[in-house]
Amino acid sequence: MQRFFFLISLCTLSILVRAQDPSQRYPIIPFPSSLVPATGQFTITANTALLVQDKRFANEGQQLQELLQPALGKQLTANASASKILLQHDPSITSAEGYALRITPQQITLKAGQPAGMFRAIQTIRQLLPIGIEQPAKPLASLTLPAVTIQDQPAYAWRGMHLDVSRHFYSIDYLKTFIDRLALYKFNTFHLHLTDDQGWRLEINAYPKLTTIGAWRTFNNQDSVVLKRAVTNPDFDLPKQFLRQQDGQTQYGGFYTQAQMRDLIAYAAARHIDIVPEIDMPGHLSAAIKAYPFLSCTGQDGWGKTFSVPVCPCNEPTYTFMETVLSEIIALFPSQYVHIGADEVEKSTWAQTPACLELMKRENLKNVEELQSYFVHRIEQFVQSKGKKLMVWDDALEGGLKPSSTVMYWRSWVKNAPQKAVQNGNNIVMTPVSHLYFDSPPGSQSVENVYKLPVVPQDIPASQARRFLGAQANIWTEYIPTENRVDYMSMPRMTALAEMVWSAKKDYPSYQKRLLQHYLRMEQMGIHYRLPDLTGFAEENVFVDKAALSIRKPLASYKLRYTTNGTPPTATSPELPAALTIDKPQTVQVAAFTPSGVRGDVYALRYQQQAYAQPVTPAGTQAGLTCDLLKKYFKATTFMKDLPADSTYLINNLTVPKTVTAPSFGTRFRGYLRVPETGVYSFFYTCDDGGVLRIANRLVVDNDGNHFPIEKSGQVALAKGMHPFEADFIEGGGGFTLKLKYSVNGSAPAAIPDSWFTH
Repeated sequence: MQRFFFLISLCTLSILVRAQDPSQRYPIIPFPSSLVPATGQFTITANTALLVQDKRFANEGQQLQELLQPALGKQLTANASASKILLQHDPSITSAEGYALRITPQQITLKAGQPAGMFRAIQTIRQLLPIGIEQPAKPLASLTLPAVTIQDQPAYAWRGMHLDVSRHFYSIDYLKTFIDRLALYKFNTFHLHLTDDQGWRLEINAYPKLTTIGAWRTFNNQDSVVLKRAVTNPDFDLPKQFLRQQDGQTQYGGFYTQAQMRDLIAYAAARHIDIVPEIDMPGHLSAAIKAYPFLSCTGQDGWGKTFSVPVCPCNEPTYTFMETVLSEIIALFPSQYVHIGADEVEKSTWAQTPACLELMKRENLKNVEELQSYFVHRIEQFVQSKGKKLMVWDDALEGGLKPSSTVMYWRSWVKNAPQKAVQNGNNIVMTPVSHLYFDSPPGSQSVENVYKLPVVPQDIPASQARRFLGAQANIWTEYIPTENRVDYMSMPRMTALAEMVWSAKKDYPSYQKRLLQHYLRMEQMGIHYRLPDLTGFAEENVFVDKAALSIRKPLASYKLRYTTNGTPPTATSPELPAALTIDKPQTVQVAAFTPSGVRGDVYALRYQQQAYAQPVTPAGTQAGLTCDLLKKYFKATTFMKDLPADSTYLINNLTVPKTVTAPSFGTRFRGYLRVPETGVYSFFYTCDDGGVLRIANRLVVDNDGNHFPIEKSGQVALAKGMHPFEADFIEGGGGFTLKLKYSVNGSAPAAIPDSWFTH
């Protein structure tokens, strides 16, 4: 009888495990290629044995020890024990980063063909362990892991993050912390942007002025902007340790010695992360030209029509300088790639320099774009002579590029650049500004936009897909002066990218559930992440008689606090009740607070009282909207007012006609919106660049100006029937986003049906 009961219990437990959502029990990001749930759990104690059964995994065994020791209070031994963790070599696992993991109640077995794969397996173990493993207050008696069988390997070879340390400078300690986060989410590439107009950040022995002069600056216009923002947000304050007094001036900057960089490279290599150095050339080199003026054609640094004055590709001393610098870079960095940028080059000085005109004639170069390619080809020849590969931004395609160069595609408005690159035989890393520039302001859709970006564009032939090595996100730091701000801008978007480039199968709803548990881990790790968005409301709200503000907390551990006196909420502000009654015009400011006191974004919810707009009855209406197209650049939609349209289209919904190819334009959508019931309607207007929405002759959403994709929302009280509809939209160049959703009386946002529009 007892045996029968035991069998029933096992069957019941098995059913429960199978029924449980894997995203809850196994909150792994990126999610493995194959995961089979199992019953039970493995318990790690101080008596558990850690057996590294192949010496090639000695480093990874030590990494696992360092993960577990703070929580258990001692290192695990290799003595025979009933409870074991085994690290084994498996030659059948041919992917360098692939691994197999099996957890049973009796044993943990990690298998890999290469050390990198074993390290990735340990990161999976880390994510399955309780979050207390990250900052244990005191030794624990035990740690538990859920039983499971995993087979895993990455979908793409290039899984990277970029950090610009030139615009603003960050300590070596923070770079190590950043690498730790890359390791946790199974990235393998850290692209370090070491030089730009604003600062040269790496010691070069042959040219000491690059750091004694080029690493420092007086405050520039970007520094002035962040200092103004620092008045209300300390995340924008310039770090005091990177300020110095020199010649009666306050200077800002810093640099890494080669010894420091060698230590950082070793730190990353132990975590199987490759640091790719970028020394931008021939443009973005004001810091170097300031230190060595002979590098420019004019003998001085400065600014051209669009970008900074570049180095001169027509003088041999330029190549001596570049080859000497690159020799030290190549000797320092084991990466197979050297990135030279080759983007945004102001070529006007070249066209006016006799030496350049003579060189162009001698080499039969038709224009200054081909002159840039001449420079890139010479640098590539040198880099290849040192056994390295050249990497450039996609701008370098314009004057001609050799197939041996690898291209980073960033200019999302140049739609044919990926096709042009693959047709030329170049490999590509995807990093489009539209989705993967993490210096763009994060918003309610930014994580989803990253997650759902295809690594291989849809119009690429299957035969050319192999040329897409993977993807990375870039953090350009003009307005990111502190480590906390880097955290905020990168997390949690970095986790979405991690799954996008690792996991062959995508499941965004599952990822969202797993991400909620990762917020708790980030909290424990001290990451100053951007808290998940608060939802269920609009920014501009209306009520007829009264309304109730009700916001669901993203995580139970958060507290929602609010104010109505015009000041942002603090940790001592009152908690938001389950339903806050609104019966008079006012502004309610709401923010979420983590247990450690980190405040999320502050939402200012403005309320105004409004009567239901009465419907109109125009005669002779037809389905759809009219769309006026103006082929011109606009800073704001207001500049389109009263201007004649270049052409007019009839469309079914709020979309830009597919035939529109102008890089910059404005559109005016006009017609009527027929709503099926009386109610308070919320509208969510996403624009890149800007837009304004008016319904029933009332301003509903103001999302104007030139900016990255941003969703803004507003409400309007509408009686059942037809109402005047006006939507303006501008695109300033660089690729556009235009979306409009609605909800009524608190329903989930949805696309507006075509049948609602008439004109």
